[in-house]
Amino acid sequence: MYGLVLIAVGGPFLISLATTYGVRAWARRAEFVDRPGGRKRHESPVALGGGIAFMPAICGPVLLGTIAAWVIHSDGAALDWLPALVQTHLAGIASKLPAIFAIVGGAIVLHLVGLIDDRRPLGPAPKFIAQFAVAIFIAGPVGIRALQVLPVPLSFAATVLWIVLITNAFNFLDNMDGLSAGVAAIAAAIFAVTAARSGQVFVPAIACVVVGGLLGFLVFNFSPATIFMGDAGSLPLGFLMSVVTILTTFYDPARNLTPLGVIVPIVVLAVPLYDVASVVIHRLRAGDSPLRGDRRHFSHRLVKRGMTPRGAVLTIYLATAATGLPAIILPTVDWPIAVLLLLQCLAVVTMIAVLEHTPTDRTA
Repeated sequence: MYGLVLIAVGGPFLISLATTYGVRAWARRAEFVDRPGGRKRHESPVALGGGIAFMPAICGPVLLGTIAAWVIHSDGAALDWLPALVQTHLAGIASKLPAIFAIVGGAIVLHLVGLIDDRRPLGPAPKFIAQFAVAIFIAGPVGIRALQVLPVPLSFAATVLWIVLITNAFNFLDNMDGLSAGVAAIAAAIFAVTAARSGQVFVPAIACVVVGGLLGFLVFNFSPATIFMGDAGSLPLGFLMSVVTILTTFYDPARNLTPLGVIVPIVVLAVPLYDVASVVIHRLRAGDSPLRGDRRHFSHRLVKRGMTPRGAVLTIYLATAATGLPAIILPTVDWPIAVLLLLQCLAVVTMIAVLEHTPTDRTA
């Protein structure tokens, strides 16, 4: 088991490390850079194209691994050389090939839309159209839906809205060096453990690949970043994170997983969701468009309170871990314990809100 985890994380990490190094060099030569000015904090041009770097490191292993499982399963040869865990789940992994083609295809579409936007800003409308189109395709023809205990129309609508919400949450979160990638890596690691505890293999493998690909990218993206992911990275990253949450089994009476498990994604992603909600409220109160970029994000507000950018990012990492780690056991505990875990998550988010909005210039 641990060997498989090491391969699933280590392989994408090394790929991402190499591709990010190469893409950064290319972006600098091609003048594909994010220049300082306006609401941007960096003082010199920083390479764009981080999405180009880590997308192959994530999508490549997931796609090739699933194709390999399908080929091996279809061949019908002896499987003694495979780890026992893989042997048990090989048929199930192979059956996921059409869905993986669709997921990777959706990520590529959003990657290309983001790449165009990084080169020449498109505005919010085209990006939203692309997000809804991909989400509708995934929830409709592909049949990947959340809350499948609900009637199909409600499950379909909830899935589309969830995909678009989480896609934008990580797009919003990409406002400071290493922030979006780091939070996504922490969340993906938690989802990997949660899915493994529910008896799944395929979803934890995908989540581990995401962790590895992002860690390799973070070597160059953490403060002070020498390459940004841009919308070409944040849009497909948010999409992939939303799909991981949908594919994970959080409620299964046969495995003693309680209905409260379905709120695990909300608990794990509480900090990104808080950032989306708070920044939209701030913009509306100021009379601005909620979709117009600015420096009202959670991370920016922490910096205004005296933190360094790196300190703000690390604080948000810790907050994500604080809300997310207890969610690992949420599907398996009884209701009183589950309520306590939810109250803990709410307390962390409330504490963040209180601290960041408390005035600092009071006199005694």
